[in-house]
Amino acid sequence: MLNDWLEGGTAVAISVGVAVLAALAVETVMRLVARRQTWARQLMGYARRPFWALALVLGFWLGLRAALMGSDWLTVFSRLFTIAAIAAFAWLLVAFVQFVTDLALGRHRIDVPDNRLARRLRTQTLILRRVAIALIVVIGIGAALFTFDAVRAVGASLLASAGIASIVAGLAAQSVLGNMFAGIQLVFSDALRVDDVIVADGEWGRVGEITLSYVVLDLWDDRRLVLPCTYFTTTPYQNWTRHGSELLGSVEFDLDWRVSPQRMREHLEAVLADTPLYDGRTSVLQVTEATAGFVRVRILVTAKDAPTLYDLRCFVREAMVLWIQSVMPEAAPAQRVLVSDHAAASAPERGGVARPSEQAGEGGLFSGSAEAEERASQFAHGESREARDARAEDEGDDAPAAR
Repeated sequence: MLNDWLEGGTAVAISVGVAVLAALAVETVMRLVARRQTWARQLMGYARRPFWALALVLGFWLGLRAALMGSDWLTVFSRLFTIAAIAAFAWLLVAFVQFVTDLALGRHRIDVPDNRLARRLRTQTLILRRVAIALIVVIGIGAALFTFDAVRAVGASLLASAGIASIVAGLAAQSVLGNMFAGIQLVFSDALRVDDVIVADGEWGRVGEITLSYVVLDLWDDRRLVLPCTYFTTTPYQNWTRHGSELLGSVEFDLDWRVSPQRMREHLEAVLADTPLYDGRTSVLQVTEATAGFVRVRILVTAKDAPTLYDLRCFVREAMVLWIQSVMPEAAPAQRVLVSDHAAASAPERGGVARPSEQAGEGGLFSGSAEAEERASQFAHGESREARDARAEDEGDDAPAAR
């Protein structure tokens, strides 16, 4: 019995030693490559632990198979180490996926100007990484479960009834699947990207994260707005960085009629020349309306992105207000009230109130003349003036008889 244990321990030690030596050889080669290649250092950082775990599990497993050959414990240990090897191999695959995706993301930075292509690749890469990791985990769990004979029998019965099961699962997970397909559609149709500036649900913010089920918006006031992916496939939203980040904004003033647009235009040029917020593309000052006692002046300016444009609009608005207050105060908006004594002096003496003319020659369409009253009677009573006079004469003849 003691000899059997010694032989088994020796077999396990030899197998583990060979596995350790092989792992050390691979790591030594990778360290030599990492001295000249950055990607090798990154790969070691991701895959070193799962690689050593897989090597040790395989070493123990091979040693125990040699030591327990013909023993009743072989089946139990073989199943345990098979599950451990599957878990270690899945861990190694996940680390490799993370290494590849991070390597791709590092080559396409989004913190630089003109990053539309980089943002699209980043969004698609992150979604693919999540999908790949989810598939690896699901397949690993399934492979571990299929090492049991009972689970294999259940799997065969599930495959036999896959049609009914798929229908039931589709109906039960309709919203989940809808969000998942909407997320894939958003990413691969290039309709929405990470770091896009959008207006959704009445909120302005930047896309911080896109998953297969929801989208996270980083709002301008440090809040986070989480929306389902189906929102962006069924509801209109504004994308301010669809093809570029440059934007045009307006600043409007309601001013007095004594304002000088030409002088305002000259001052606007001086204001824009003194600020780095303006990108130099468009600068327009126009009078868009002149009604209701005011003159509406609209200024159009451009900036490289939405935050810069907001600051530029505030800067221009403040500069023009200060200029109007100091240089042209008469252009400030004002309400006028006209007080005059001519209306009261020209009123007729008949009660002090002017009345409409009652002469026949100055009649209106339905009053003031015989023809006008005839037209009015047709609309008001549905009978002509002659008919009313005849009816009045008949009533006058009947009145003495009644008395």
